[in-house]
Amino acid sequence: MSMYLIVNIIGVIVYLGIAFLFSKSKKTINWKSTAIVLVLNLVIAWILTSFSWGRDIVSGAAAGFNWLVQVAYKGIVFALPNWVTPQYGGTAKSMNFVTSSLLPILLIVPMFDILTYIGVLPWVIKWIGRGLSKITGQPKFESFFSVEMMFLGNTEALAVSNLQIKTMRAERNVTLAMMSMSCITASIVGAYTQMVPGNYVLTAIPLNILNAIIVTNILNPVKVTPEEDTIAKVGGSSAAEEAEMENGKREPFFSFLGDSILGAGRLILIIAANVIAFVALAALIDKLLGLINPWLSLEHLLGIVMFPFAWLMGLDVHDAFQFAQYMGTKLVTNEFVVMGKIAPTIHNVSMYGAHYQAQLTVFLTSFANFSTTGMIIGAFKGLADKETNNLVSKNVGYMLLSGILVSLLSAGIVGLFVW
Repeated sequence: MSMYLIVNIIGVIVYLGIAFLFSKSKKTINWKSTAIVLVLNLVIAWILTSFSWGRDIVSGAAAGFNWLVQVAYKGIVFALPNWVTPQYGGTAKSMNFVTSSLLPILLIVPMFDILTYIGVLPWVIKWIGRGLSKITGQPKFESFFSVEMMFLGNTEALAVSNLQIKTMRAERNVTLAMMSMSCITASIVGAYTQMVPGNYVLTAIPLNILNAIIVTNILNPVKVTPEEDTIAKVGGSSAAEEAEMENGKREPFFSFLGDSILGAGRLILIIAANVIAFVALAALIDKLLGLINPWLSLEHLLGIVMFPFAWLMGLDVHDAFQFAQYMGTKLVTNEFVVMGKIAPTIHNVSMYGAHYQAQLTVFLTSFANFSTTGMIIGAFKGLADKETNNLVSKNVGYMLLSGILVSLLSAGIVGLFVW
């Protein structure tokens, strides 16, 4: 373990070094703020993985999401009893991916939108954001946005920040675009916890936020004057934003709820369509590569490319190559594809080992992949001016690099404390 721990520590340093190597302005990096956030990150990872009360917090949160999913099955059983297993009141022999992971979203998305409608979620986001800005010395809005990332998806977090995006310099908007690669929406956490260990999913969320601040602070350091350091508007979810009528009155609750449920349904279709398309495309690429050489496959090629970064997680060569294949597949497709593949075995610690299990789960818990860049650019097209759009589009490479480095850092830091 001691040798692997040393490699793991070196790995975290290397990931930070890569960020520094590609920094746009090495001289303007705020090292004090970066160091504070890094220490905070290490402390949070240590608490959530090494202390019984810290593990109890994440286990309790994971149990809460699992409870929500079980409540969602009540509605699914009513409409589709032959899709749900007897354990939850249905008649199916087994549950498919759509039933077990996606249909519960129909409850969870509206629940978070209701919390936004009544003002609870915006209040939480506002005060945690202020606290984070005070502790870390980061600009107020970037801190605020990082907290939004915990609860809202990347396009939603950008949509509710539209007024701020319109008033900020293009360079600061590039920072938001890079941070958006590491978003996770709370409404999908329930789907994740049905496939991979929920305690590590929930550990990954705060670590991704802090690592997004660290990585963007190094890759794209932007000096913000006190006059610029303001928050233009505090918003909620996109559905709640639409709940404001033209005359300034709030949309009736049940009209708003109907829109939220329709939005959840669209989200399920989008995820299902993406998973089906990406799995099929990956299979097609494998078939074509197999015509060249039977050994060749997309996973093998991605495994070779990502192997050095996986090995720096503190894994042996065999585990590192397998880990690298999962990393590459996630970046080319999405996290659902890999989670669906490993779901039957990832909970078996004797098969994977706690270190591998924790790091893989944390690495997968984000939206960092190629298709996310398109979603973010599309969101900016509808929110920002041409100058900002052009600059964001020119920085697609930096967006991908930011997303990958955040996932690597989060997994590497968790690995320091789980063996």
